[in-house]
Amino acid sequence: MAKVLILIGLALVVVGLIWMAGERLGLGRLPGDIVIERENFRLYIPLMTSLLVSVVLSLVLWLFSRW
Repeated sequence: MAKVLILIGLALVVVGLIWMAGERLGLGRLPGDIVIERENFRLYIPLMTSLLVSVVLSLVLWLFSRW
């Protein structure tokens, strides 16, 4: 159980680092991402960011499966 928790923690750290790098590259603010702002309300729907991340992950997993 301890090894599983350590692996989950490491995975969260890696995801956090990738997230920070993605924000610096402009992910999350792409054209096609929907942002609705009102007085006390903000709705953010990252359509284009989700599509781009999905395509990149699909390509990476496809390359690893061929290797």
